[in-house]
Amino acid sequence: MATPAPLRVAHRDLVHYRRLWKAGLMASLVQPLLFLLGIGIGVGKLVDQGSDSAVLLDGVSYFAFYSAALLATTAMFTSSQQAMWPTMDGFMWSNAYRAMTATPIEPRDVAAGVQLYHAFRLTIGAVGVAVVLALFDDTRTWGLLLGVPASVLTGMAFSMPISAWTATRVLDQSFPAIMRFVITPMFLFGGAFFPIDQLPAGLRPVAWVTPLWHGVELCRGVVLGGLSLGRGLLHTAALGAFVLGGWVACTITFRQRLHG
Repeated sequence: MATPAPLRVAHRDLVHYRRLWKAGLMASLVQPLLFLLGIGIGVGKLVDQGSDSAVLLDGVSYFAFYSAALLATTAMFTSSQQAMWPTMDGFMWSNAYRAMTATPIEPRDVAAGVQLYHAFRLTIGAVGVAVVLALFDDTRTWGLLLGVPASVLTGMAFSMPISAWTATRVLDQSFPAIMRFVITPMFLFGGAFFPIDQLPAGLRPVAWVTPLWHGVELCRGVVLGGLSLGRGLLHTAALGAFVLGGWVACTITFRQRLHG
């Protein structure tokens, strides 16, 4: 009982993860490697042949440009999926969260424990991507050490708001729509595959206010270098705003759902 309540909540998910950690660790290594081989190297060779590619990509190869963004995109997909179906399980199918709040554990503790576990999964994924990036000369930099926390911060900017939304749902019918119409468009147009400047002028402001763009720019900047202190603080503050707003929403929706 001396253990903080959020840690006890997170321990529940960690017990389940012990059965899956080998597959999860392998996926965190193999998936980014396949992306790098298929897009970073395969497509990258074609892009680098363009006469203006060096100008558009700020003097780096397409492999480096895309690879550094993997830290952010991997975090987005990991946190989004964890914040939907597994979190819904705690509310609906297993009723684990309601059972927890039948003890002295409060809904706020449940929300904090869920986010602690998400942060743990994000860290595992970010380290896996960083290990893969360290295998290649273009991305083997000391900036990978900062890329890991930048990736986790990006993931939490998705995990918090989506978890808050999940707490208001009784069915998972909205989750595929979120993946199809929110997460996937951000993945395609959030700056991972090409600079935002290449988008039509009317769409650029939309990309600028997404957490993925800030995460991509932050991860790419710390890994490849060239990120000014001002821009670094701007991206960090923007991601922090999503995290803070999502946390406030989580405390409200978890309390309403579990004490409603």
